[in-house]
Amino acid sequence: MADENTIEAADVAGDIAGEAGETQGRRGRGRGGNRDGGEGRGRGRGNRDDRRGKQEEDDGIIEKLVHINRVSKTVKGGKRFGFAALVVVGDGQGRVGFGHGKAREVPEAITKATAAARKKMIRVPLKEGRTLHHDGNGRFGAGKVTVRSAPPGTGIIAGGPMRAVFESLGVADVVTKSVGTSNPYNMIRATFAALSEQTSPKSVAQRRGKKVADLLGRGGVSAAEAEAEAAAIVE
Repeated sequence: MADENTIEAADVAGDIAGEAGETQGRRGRGRGGNRDGGEGRGRGRGNRDDRRGKQEEDDGIIEKLVHINRVSKTVKGGKRFGFAALVVVGDGQGRVGFGHGKAREVPEAITKATAAARKKMIRVPLKEGRTLHHDGNGRFGAGKVTVRSAPPGTGIIAGGPMRAVFESLGVADVVTKSVGTSNPYNMIRATFAALSEQTSPKSVAQRRGKKVADLLGRGGVSAAEAEAEAAAIVE
């Protein structure tokens, strides 16, 4: 289920939508401007209870609102506001996805982004259910990210949009570094590029026609230790 941070972010987004609707209603002329203004404030703040009720009936998917962008278009009667939402979803057990949606109001944009994210969820193999199997690099546009596996107790060393991805994914220990752009869309896409290259020893062994213990037995590790480590690998 979505956590309290997601609820607070949605509340702030609702306030932004209400202020935009009020501004548009005040500057608009005639019936159209007043209608938009009232609708923006009503849906922005009155939608909180509906979202909380919906989250209680959720199917265990974690939803995190990463970014909301507000744009305006100047027309004859005033300004028309639009919103774009970026949402990350995951089940906390190795599946994660992201999506973005555009609409005239914030709640509708979030709904579109959440629906798009649920359709594009990917499976990422996790080591011991808490960290990545190996290091990786991802790049999209001017954004470059590096993800590294970490020992227990490290925590999620990541900031901004990347933290939302790993929290939704269910990773408890990871070290990341982002270089280049701070655009949340490019950072998210670069992070997913790095996660899509993650492989587990089990999948590598199947492709090569070998046993997992054969791959783990290299580097001076005894056969017994390799067998024990291979048996402990779930994914």
